[in-house]
Amino acid sequence: MTASETAQETASFGYEDIPAEEKEGRVGAIFSNVARKYDVMNDAMSVGMHRLWKDKFVRRVRPQPGEAILDMAGGTGDIAFRMAKHGANITVSDINQDMLDVGIERAAKRGLEGLEWSRQNAEELTFPTRVFDAYTIAFGIRNVTHIDRALAEAHRVLKFGGRFFCLEFSTTEWPGFSEIYDAYSHKLVPKLGQMIAGDEDSYRYLIESIRRFPPMPEFEKMIRAAGFKRTKVEPILGGLVAIHSGWKV
Repeated sequence: MTASETAQETASFGYEDIPAEEKEGRVGAIFSNVARKYDVMNDAMSVGMHRLWKDKFVRRVRPQPGEAILDMAGGTGDIAFRMAKHGANITVSDINQDMLDVGIERAAKRGLEGLEWSRQNAEELTFPTRVFDAYTIAFGIRNVTHIDRALAEAHRVLKFGGRFFCLEFSTTEWPGFSEIYDAYSHKLVPKLGQMIAGDEDSYRYLIESIRRFPPMPEFEKMIRAAGFKRTKVEPILGGLVAIHSGWKV
């Protein structure tokens, strides 16, 4: 790729298309702004249902005692805390140190020990090849600049027989429900963001980023292109949210 082609590369930032090299910094600023209110934000965006979705997600992962699991974009620890109950060895990684700091504080308050915390870029992990039994990422991959690179890195760090699981918002296929959720998310969630965290713009981006994320079949193709086999998509609420999975074989 030439220098001119690189300069022209764009990435989605909500409904905007911006120079790709700017996305990481702009997304980072958003998560630094909302880190202390992130879990409240998830309640607002999902009407509290994210807790049930995460429980279901971890049941699908089926963490086993002693397994090495990388929870990418793990931030405040919601997924890691659930998996740690099963005796797995969890490494929580996030590109944003403010999010990790919140997770570390939450773990200390819960008396959870043994979790590893590591600041990492999903596109350029510093872990060795083939070291994890499972890789999880929940509500994080849509914020990555180059999703294909993050998927390739997930595949690289997994052992043979390793499992990939991604929980992400999508587009529901239920008639009428999509329109109701669109109206709620676009009109009310940013206002709630202003009320709860004094930050309407960050919440607006997070809603818009959902609409720019690839549809379920397209994202499944991306997972396969990264080398994963036996891929599966499990829609929740008609596809408002989906659990994507695949195996490294």
